Amino acid sequence: MKEEPALSEHDHDHNRRFTLRALLRRVSRFARMAALGALASVAHAQSAADAPAGPSVALYYGANPPVEELAAFDVVVVDPDAHFDPRAHAKAQPAWFAYVSVGEVNPHRAYYSAMPSAWLPGVNEAWASHVIDQTAAEWPAFFVDKVISPLWKKGYRGFFLDTLDSYHLIAKTDAARAAQEAGLVRVIRAIKKRYPKAKLIFNRGFEVLPQIHDLAYMVAFESLYRGWDAGKQRYTEVPQADRDWLLMQAATIRDQYKLPVLSIDYCPPPTTRAQPPPRRGSRKPASSPTSPTADSRPSAWARPGPAMSGRDTRIE
Repeated sequence: MKEEPALSEHDHDHNRRFTLRALLRRVSRFARMAALGALASVAHAQSAADAPAGPSVALYYGANPPVEELAAFDVVVVDPDAHFDPRAHAKAQPAWFAYVSVGEVNPHRAYYSAMPSAWLPGVNEAWASHVIDQTAAEWPAFFVDKVISPLWKKGYRGFFLDTLDSYHLIAKTDAARAAQEAGLVRVIRAIKKRYPKAKLIFNRGFEVLPQIHDLAYMVAFESLYRGWDAGKQRYTEVPQADRDWLLMQAATIRDQYKLPVLSIDYCPPPTTRAQPPPRRGSRKPASSPTSPTADSRPSAWARPGPAMSGRDTRIE
């Protein structure tokens, strides 16, 4: 068989630009429906340079996800409380992932009332949620039984695990943090023990990755360039030092663990007055106007992951 000639650096650059253009075409299609619901963010996951491209991902926390438009993506994360039935769209292109919060719980979640108060030693005042003690002996079984299992029965086969770093709000010593991290590991292992085929996207969780990276489908993090200060209700620029630290974590995930990396940013709509972003999935989704104006329309962003170079492109 004739050997294919090696690609030049020019060819590699061309391929990278082609991949980015293809992504932006897909995101442009998605942007047409941005006004229909509370769009949390859009991002692209890219694995190591010597591995196949990672899946394209959309996070949509509004009611009635527009399935036809979201079909442009490989993975779509939705709020399971938004009355979406993934079984009705099992043949659609995206793999439907359910948002679940591991480190915090909001009182509007159905399982909140069944949680002992001793499991909730802290409060995240910015998001009006309770921080969960990961060291509680019965917490892993409760989480699988009351949170994951009902969603599995509804047809979800993937889960976006949020608030994996919230234990820092209650753990103030090295020993306390180590105990919380051990609890997180037990929770995630309990999910995979019950449902070995479940695909898990970790939102951060950098501290526990050395122990359970083999259980992750992808690793995400928020605010590489811009963030949202829930306490002050404003968008923020991420300091360069914080961005460099995140990129270092991304490089480890990409190069050492060979996992796709998903970068999520919060971006204001084109308006002169500040508007809050769609709320995090651990909170009740913000309702969207039926006839949105320019300053109420959610913004869609396309951003290459940390493992991929390219210019940020805003889709309005």
